[in-house]
Formats: sequence, C-alpha cells, structure tokens
Amino acid sequence: MLPYAAYLRVYEPVTAFPEPARTLWTAYADSRRRPRRVHALGAEHLEAARRFTAAPPEPVPARESRHAYVRRTAEMIYVCPWETRLRSWLAFDEFRATLPAGVADAFVPTEVADQASYEFQRWQEAGRSLRPHILSSTWHVPLAWFVAFAPTERCLLLGAQVRAKRKAMAGSEENPGRGPAAAIPARTLIYVTGMAAARRRVTGALRTVRANLDDEAALAPGQVESLARWLAEFHPQALVELDYGGLVHLLDDRTLSADESVHEVSVALAAMERGEVELAVAMYKRLLARWRPVRALESAN
Repeated sequence: MLPYAAYLRVYEPVTAFPEPARTLWTAYADSRRRPRRVHALGAEHLEAARRFTAAPPEPVPARESRHAYVRRTAEMIYVCPWETRLRSWLAFDEFRATLPAGVADAFVPTEVADQASYEFQRWQEAGRSLRPHILSSTWHVPLAWFVAFAPTERCLLLGAQVRAKRKAMAGSEENPGRGPAAAIPARTLIYVTGMAAARRRVTGALRTVRANLDDEAALAPGQVESLARWLAEFHPQALVELDYGGLVHLLDDRTLSADESVHEVSVALAAMERGEVELAVAMYKRLLARWRPVRALESAN
C-alpha cells in the first residue's frame, strides 16, 4: 500500500544535465538494475519506511539518491531525479514548523532533528539548488496542479485492465505463469504534457484567477503563481507529469473513470474569463464534491 499522496514531476532531457551527471543518467537509463517505472514509487516508499523504522529514525538520508524516474521517446531520454535527500529536508523542515516543539520531538529525537537542520543549512550556504524535480501532496491533488494539463493527456489503468493484462501475460507461451506478469502496472491515473503547453496553460490561468479570485479560494492566485515559478526553473523541452500515486487506493474504478478534475478546472477558468459566473461556480462545486470526502479521510478515525 503506497502513501496517500499525489506527485507532480518534471522530466528533463538528459542533455539538459551538466557533466558528469549527463553521462551518469544516460547510463542509468540503460541499466537493468534500476527500479522500473511501475515499481519506482514502491521502491521510494520502502526506502523511506526503512529509515523511519530505524533506531533512531533517519528523517533525511545521509547521501542523495542515485535513482530517478525515466521516460523515453524515439529521440530523447528524459530523467526526473528522486532527490530524496533534498525532498526529505524540505518536508522535514515543513513538518517541524507545523508542530509544537514537544510534539515534533516525539517523532524524531532533538539531536537527530538538529543534525538534519544543520546539514540542510550547510547545503543552502553552499548555494545548492532548493528546487526539487518532484512535488508531493498528501490526501488530495491541489487544484493548481490540474491547470497544467488537458483532458486528452490522461492515462488511466483500472483494476479490471490490470487483472486482464496479468492473466494474458501469465498464460502466454513466452511468459508461462510467473515473473513477467509482475511488470504489469497497478491501477494508475497519470497526466503527461510538454513543458511549453504546461507553462502556457498556467500563465493563462494566472491572469484569470488574479482578476477573479483571492488567496482564500481553493484555486488561489498564490498557488498558481508558485506553480508558474517552479515550472520556469526547468528546461523548456521538459515533460510534466501528474501522478495520482497512492490516492488511487482511496478511489474505486468507477470514481477514477468519472474523475474529470482537469476538464472541470479548465471549464471553470474559461467561464471566469467569459464572465459566466454560474458555470464557474458549478464546476467549482463539482470539484469540491469529489475531493472533499477524500481530504476528510486524513482526520478519519
């Protein structure tokens, strides 16, 4: 069972990385030992679980991860580094900031937390990048993330499709009964688009929400602006991926099939731009009706 989190990832062309990273990532993409895309999220989770069940727990790994998500086209290899150490620092910093000191210390001993903070400070003082290739969100997908995509860019794999593919693989002559069937992906909902399209959509949405909404709204201008700044940091030929990740465990096949969040956000923005308030409100209500019950599970007994 994966964490109840969604992910926004940027895959940069391998040629966008300076040497020696470019050569290392090129070799990594061809390695048979790297976690494949279907297993990568599970491998990330297992790595984190081992750190947190250690004694004492390790909120931040001692070294940066050498793993990445990989996508290919006929012309190019695209790489999204895990950057587990950087993301752990950022997440741990945010975690401690949201809790009273005594409560935070109950999760991670003070001396361990202080050491992690000291190492993070040294990292920042060295002028290292604080821009991860992966953003994560627990218990929901932020509405601003939907802005970057179009409904036609969805890739949906449901439970029945997974079982059918496993059965076909297991019964084939080339793959008699075991092993390769494990390579069939689990239930998944993913959107993928090019960076140019993502930036164009986010820029247009930012103009619309600034003119019509305030920062108390679910689709707040500040959130869209933050997304625009993050996307601007990467190569213009990169790919952007929205992955529902572990959130698919909270939604059955019928609900996933009916999920039109990207379409609803697009319609709401277009309606706001045209001054069609009733249509914009209707789409907003549909989004809330879908995601409010999911977010409520965070505090369920």
